[in-house]
Amino acid sequence: HVYSGGQGVWDDRDQIARVLGIDPERITVELVSNGGAFGGKEDLSNQAQTALAAWLTGRPVRCTLSREESLLLHSKRHPIRMAYRAGCDADGRLTALWARMLGDSGPYASVGMKVLERAAGHACGPYEVPAIDVESRAVRTNNPIGGAFRGFGANQAQFAMEGVMDRLAERVGITGWEIRSRNVVEPGSVWGAGQIMDEGCRGARACLDAIRPAYDGAVADGRPAGLGLGLKNSGLGNGAVELARAIVRFREDGQVEVRHCWTEMGQGVHTVALQVAVEELGIDPARIEVVVDTTRELGAGQTTGSRGTLMGAGSVAEACRAAAADGCRIGVDYPGEYRVDWTNSLSEGLEHPVIHSTFGYAAQLVVLDPETGAPDRVVAAHDVGRAVNPVLCEGQIEGSVHMGLGYALTEGFPTDADARPRNTTLKSLGIIRPKDMPSVEVILVEEPQPDAPYGIKGVGEIGLVPTAGAVAAALHAYDGRWRADLPMADEAQQERWADWDGR
Repeated sequence: HVYSGGQGVWDDRDQIARVLGIDPERITVELVSNGGAFGGKEDLSNQAQTALAAWLTGRPVRCTLSREESLLLHSKRHPIRMAYRAGCDADGRLTALWARMLGDSGPYASVGMKVLERAAGHACGPYEVPAIDVESRAVRTNNPIGGAFRGFGANQAQFAMEGVMDRLAERVGITGWEIRSRNVVEPGSVWGAGQIMDEGCRGARACLDAIRPAYDGAVADGRPAGLGLGLKNSGLGNGAVELARAIVRFREDGQVEVRHCWTEMGQGVHTVALQVAVEELGIDPARIEVVVDTTRELGAGQTTGSRGTLMGAGSVAEACRAAAADGCRIGVDYPGEYRVDWTNSLSEGLEHPVIHSTFGYAAQLVVLDPETGAPDRVVAAHDVGRAVNPVLCEGQIEGSVHMGLGYALTEGFPTDADARPRNTTLKSLGIIRPKDMPSVEVILVEEPQPDAPYGIKGVGEIGLVPTAGAVAAALHAYDGRWRADLPMADEAQQERWADWDGR
């Protein structure tokens, strides 16, 4: 029996079984309270070692990592070296994009290939580009491990693409808002590697429209301001079959169990499951008990990819509907299932593949203090499809902005000449303190996603995709300098790579 705070207890179980050389059915991995993960707890850290020690000694074993050990052991966001070339016509409409990416995955594969695949897929941002040539590679080095981290490659790629958009806007003589408006995807647009966008992509323009008054006001006031626009898929996509199951059970004591196998790590998946059950069954929420079920395989996989609410809500809703159709009998396990099995791998060679089933969209405005050049105000307009719980959505976005500003300005994990990390304390990482955060205004946009439960799109990752690009544009408005290296405010945290032309 293993107690784990990982993002996928069933994946933990299967990997521990391989380490011990026993059948997975002999292992139970029970989820314990988790104070957040953001992708960093997808990979095994100390679960297998702890289980092995208990297996060999026949005694309970607890393993607790020190802060320094945790910083060394857990995966980091991939540093990606990028080269972009793009063109537009005299009206600022994009004509072509060429991009090359080289991602440092460290000594182990983790999910490096998938991160670079996602970066390549999101290379053009939320824009329609008639001609695209993109290549990305993940390489192994002796640097820290690169793995899953909130955004999963979309952040890096769209930081570059947003810089391209602002440079082209300056060449053409139009505003950052206008060039984005002229190129943003619409229903029927051909995006990226050939996906034809559905009605859900109206969220991109809706975010632009929602943020325009704040953008125009900042420009009219002469404030240094920058705009970023982004998209991020929800779910796995690329041909993966995604399946989530839930169980609803009515008990003799009048309580109703809602069982799922998603990791609750502060994002509110328990709350959403409860809300869905109340919506579908029409009962008092006090009667509902939400449980992470580790006694049966419910098929969700990792709690990752902005899909907990999307797929969790779908499976719980179906379980509730099955119960309602059968009269909600006592002691019966009513199963519900939500499946996404209609995406395509690029290896299938389709002209118009459905690469991803769902996208979230976001526009962010960063306004700087004209005296200091520090962020003074952030306005974040985010299309979540359906805000099942607006307060939780706002919390996700506010936290994303904090993380995005750190990524843009101050956070880093550089190494010395021997590939040893130079940052070994929490303070040295450059995380922005609450007292240094600007005000954040959240605008929730709801453009429903077709064929998704309740029109949900997801919000976990999109929240920081446009932030770095918006900061770079604001800094250019402040001092006239273009930035291409992150973090932009602290060169000591940068990797200090040489210029690269993509060859």
